[in-house]
Amino acid sequence: MKAHRGPGDGWVDEQLQVGGTSVYCRRSTNEDGVPLVHLHGFAISGAYLMPTARALAARGVNVVPDLPGYGRSERRERVLDIPGLAESTIAILDGLEMDKAVLVGNSMGCAISLEVAHRAPERVHRLVLVSPAGGVHNQPLGRAIGQLGRDVFRESTRMFPVAVPDYVRFGPLNGLRLFGELTRFPSLERLVNTPVPTVAVLGSRDPLLPSPDRIREVARLAPEHLTIAVIDRAAHAVNFSHPAELAGVIGLWLDDAVGDGSLLPRGVRVVGAT
Repeated sequence: MKAHRGPGDGWVDEQLQVGGTSVYCRRSTNEDGVPLVHLHGFAISGAYLMPTARALAARGVNVVPDLPGYGRSERRERVLDIPGLAESTIAILDGLEMDKAVLVGNSMGCAISLEVAHRAPERVHRLVLVSPAGGVHNQPLGRAIGQLGRDVFRESTRMFPVAVPDYVRFGPLNGLRLFGELTRFPSLERLVNTPVPTVAVLGSRDPLLPSPDRIREVARLAPEHLTIAVIDRAAHAVNFSHPAELAGVIGLWLDDAVGDGSLLPRGVRVVGAT
């Protein structure tokens, strides 16, 4: 059951019932094309994804949910793990009456998107994985915490008032537990075996991702339907800091034109298959 809370600026706010939990969603009112569903990272709501979602709104309906237990969605007694959040994402698609969607994940949202694609590929039109952290590069947990600390100083200060209240509300213990799960998630293995067309978009200054040499190695292993793009000077929260560049890459890729370097936004390069 959807509860519209009033339109504004081409977007409406909705509440969905997902597994007995009220889930808050922001939805653009343009209904054309394949829907894009934006999935946020750990301990944070979907608010920081809005700059990119707004930049893509002309392409069709964009939905930015706060997953169960996050942001304006109802809190739960138990924090959902990545497979549980993938189940919730499928339930959100059901609640929105979307048979298939483009999933646009950031950080932990990439892991969730990959889980959905491997579990229910028929529900995923394409995958956009922005800063797909997780795996050996983020292990052990202490190393990942150090990487996360370095990233804080590389992000735009404009993100602090957006992110800090979410982190406080989610709680440090819950955040640490879920971050630990993300570091153990086999992102690389899932990425190179993705069952649907996928673009991975990486920030050149993201300390949570592997070195450029490792990225080129992954590109060589990539199947034909996996594209890897790099945005210069971006850190981990690319969706917030570089929305125009990211939306430009996504739009070109959805139009099967990302291989034309002359069309790429300034500061963006493709290092993988197209």
